[in-house]
Amino acid sequence: MIAAITVALLLLVVAVASMRVLKEYERGVAFRLGRLREPLGPGVRLLLPGVDKLIRVDLRVVTLTIPPQEVITRDNVPARVNAVVLFRVTDPVKSVMSVENHAVATSQIAQTTLRSVVGRADLDTLLAHRADLNEDLAKSIAAMTQPWGVEVEVVEIKDVEIPEAMQRAMAREAEAERERRAKVINARGELQASAELRDAAKTLSESPASLQLRYLQTLLELGADHNSTVVFPLPIDIIGPFLDAVRGTAAPGINGTSPVIRAAERTPHDH
Repeated sequence: MIAAITVALLLLVVAVASMRVLKEYERGVAFRLGRLREPLGPGVRLLLPGVDKLIRVDLRVVTLTIPPQEVITRDNVPARVNAVVLFRVTDPVKSVMSVENHAVATSQIAQTTLRSVVGRADLDTLLAHRADLNEDLAKSIAAMTQPWGVEVEVVEIKDVEIPEAMQRAMAREAEAERERRAKVINARGELQASAELRDAAKTLSESPASLQLRYLQTLLELGADHNSTVVFPLPIDIIGPFLDAVRGTAAPGINGTSPVIRAAERTPHDH
């Protein structure tokens, strides 16, 4: 009786020790006496103590932070670049059989690839076209990790640090570029304004009445200010008849030269 109870307790202990519970996001890679068994899915699994060995593989997405790397860009600018890699295991057996530690191996490959890809790009590309570099990084890392059963989903460059002297030089370059654009825009505005003035002069020359209306408008605008003197020019073809009448009746000092007539003189008290 005692022997039976002892045997039953031993079997119960062995059964409890043989039970393994795999979560839904885990897969098990089991070895029996050193030989690979088929992958184990989630749930309760029985393994023989001392005979079977179980390795759990997590199928969830893993976030891997690449530490800052000292790199030199193609245009010989030193920089510190760090990135983040998102990957997951797609083949549990390969992730165990093909590489000792797939997470460490992926991290080392990501660091090496980051230095290599950034070293082939210039500083402007690194700062303004990160999407292209991220795509190149993802393709290069994925090509290396695919035989391990690891799929790289996202690679993003997080931060780029450059020396302060280079930052000041870039600020001066940006300021000079803005000044150049301002001067170009100002010159284009002057060119367009001169073309419009030329067209306006041609239009006014075709109609003397329009020119007189423009004179009157100018006089009205001048009258709105507190000016003491207004000099108003008149063309010779308008005042020619008046000059002929004056020449025939009055002073001999008047000749036929083109005058600039002082039309009105007003003082601030006239307002």
